[in-house]
Amino acid sequence: MNSLEQKTKKQPQHKLSAAGLVITLGVVYGDIGTSPLYVMKSIINGNGGMDHVSYDFIVGSVSLIFWTITLLTTIKYVGIALRADNNGEGGIFALYTLVRRRARWLVIPAMIGGAALLADGMLTPAVTVTTAIEGLKGMKIANHIPIATQGHVILWTMVILTFLFFIQRFGTEIIGRAFGPIMLIWFTFIGVLGLSYISQDLSILRALNPYYAIKLLVSPENKLGLLILGSVFLATTGAEALYSDLGHVGRANIYGTWPYVKICLILNYFGQAVWIIQHAHTTAYNHVTNFNPFFEIMPQWLRLFGIAMATLAAIIASQALISGSFTLVSEAIKLKLLPRLHIVYPTNLKGQLYIPSVNLILWLACLAIVMFFRTSSAMEAAYGLAITVTMLMTTLLLYQYLRSKNAKPILAWLMVLFFGSIELIFFISSAAKFLHGGYVTAFIAFVILAIMFIWQYGDYIKNNKSYHTEDVSLLAYKNQLNDLKNDADYPLFTTNLVYMTRVKDKYRIKKDILYSILDKRPKRAEVYWFVTVNVTDEPYTASYTTEMFDTDYMVNVQLYLGFRMEQRVNVFLRQIIADMMKSGQLPRQPQRYTTIPDRKVGDFSFVLIQENLSPETQINGWEKVIIQLRLFLQKITITPTTWFGLEYADSLVEHVPLILGKPYFHKLHRLTRLDKIPKSDTDEENELEDEDQS
Repeated sequence: MNSLEQKTKKQPQHKLSAAGLVITLGVVYGDIGTSPLYVMKSIINGNGGMDHVSYDFIVGSVSLIFWTITLLTTIKYVGIALRADNNGEGGIFALYTLVRRRARWLVIPAMIGGAALLADGMLTPAVTVTTAIEGLKGMKIANHIPIATQGHVILWTMVILTFLFFIQRFGTEIIGRAFGPIMLIWFTFIGVLGLSYISQDLSILRALNPYYAIKLLVSPENKLGLLILGSVFLATTGAEALYSDLGHVGRANIYGTWPYVKICLILNYFGQAVWIIQHAHTTAYNHVTNFNPFFEIMPQWLRLFGIAMATLAAIIASQALISGSFTLVSEAIKLKLLPRLHIVYPTNLKGQLYIPSVNLILWLACLAIVMFFRTSSAMEAAYGLAITVTMLMTTLLLYQYLRSKNAKPILAWLMVLFFGSIELIFFISSAAKFLHGGYVTAFIAFVILAIMFIWQYGDYIKNNKSYHTEDVSLLAYKNQLNDLKNDADYPLFTTNLVYMTRVKDKYRIKKDILYSILDKRPKRAEVYWFVTVNVTDEPYTASYTTEMFDTDYMVNVQLYLGFRMEQRVNVFLRQIIADMMKSGQLPRQPQRYTTIPDRKVGDFSFVLIQENLSPETQINGWEKVIIQLRLFLQKITITPTTWFGLEYADSLVEHVPLILGKPYFHKLHRLTRLDKIPKSDTDEENELEDEDQS
């Protein structure tokens, strides 16, 4: 292996450290860390308001919250799921990568779960930021009320969301360093605030007993019955995002921070519960549905600071879902579940990435959601439905992961039955939200799932029903390429003819490549290059290998480029050919006409193959629609010319027919003079014209 560039930088590692713990607080826990903003509010409103709550109802509610966080977040995700990482990356697609060899159908729960999580990620920034800004509504600051109406809330929410999506391009490491200290203050603040109320009524601690949670589900004081779990579930919606952000911060740092985060969350929920019990029968709060107990537990002198912190925490909550969405999309691209998109790595750490097109779509979707729902209460009605689907799919894949690790079948079955049953109950209770706004996230999830299905199933159709795009061996065409190279009857097309392709085992490539060189228009060249780009997990790898098949006119190049390296294939090939000439593997290519003195390297032409569906395709209508949609997605996403850095190189996009299914060829029948010549439509038109003229 030869080195292209001596360019190395030390890649940061996800080791347990004080800095890593602070960054983790800023990147991972925003979503679950802001759940106290709206969970108790949603539970009370769902039960009819403050005048319909009792001591047992509140104790049972916080008991449900405590055990939901404990079972789903702590045990399932922190305890089990974080161990199922794919080279340090987390999330449902990383989990699918680990188990996909066990059964082909496992791609279905992976796609459903991924689509639902991406859809939920569009709602999270909207609901958290709107809730925080609503805390300022009507508050007088320096004898002025800056946010007096809901219209002002919407405006400020949109401004904050726009700022948040703008700073994504700088990377989550920079964001984490800025947001980490804020989240440390936030969790400490809500924990101390909750503890101050718990000290006034220690009897609330009986909520740690699961008996009160179960009792509430069958209590007549609970007007929603099992459907109350739809609001309780909001307390743990950030668990899936926590798993998706594993690649951004590492397992050790999550293990080191989660205990503190959980304690602060539980303290705040319990503190809100005490305040609600104390004010349950206060006349001022009867029939009032637009207040938030999270802000009410703050002393008046502290409320402005608390709202400011809540706003910052809401911004960070949005960040957790956005960065998790980038990771999910990146994993989906690698698994060929989504089209190839332009990915930017702002730092030297591969887990920290930025996808401009995804960032733009998320931003526009969040703004649309804010405009559509307008209030946080309306958004809460739609929130959480999609994430229950993702959790169910993750549980199914975790079962397959445990079985792949030779876990005892009884333990794997107990895991899937236990967590699956809990999540199924949450899904049923959240399904009641469908008509109250849940259809919005369901529709978004359906659109994302449809794109994944088109891309995945379209690839299956191409690979299994292609008529003539089979792989062929380069060695079988070695003599033909030599003859064409030396055939003076054909003009020289270029000195170096380059095809971007993947050379597989036994030197097999797509037949379309050889068809382009030999059949479509014979392309005579001095050297034929077949280049494969392999992206490595290191940031600055720049190496290559070559194989020439005992010739001086055929070169198989394997480029190994780090994930932060620009794929400037044109520049790299010129370095490679210079190295090969220096070592005597290739003859020099002097140029008679050139602006570069003593130029030794000839000209390059890059040929990129683009498939177009042939009219001869013989597949059913449904499959034809799928493959046409896939080709359309391929056309509107990043082009191969841009992907390989060939915008300023001499490149040719060559269209080849994609024939699927065995085509039916109509055999022509040759007519003789004795045969009766059939009348054509043209003849009939000429006769009619003659009649008109008559």
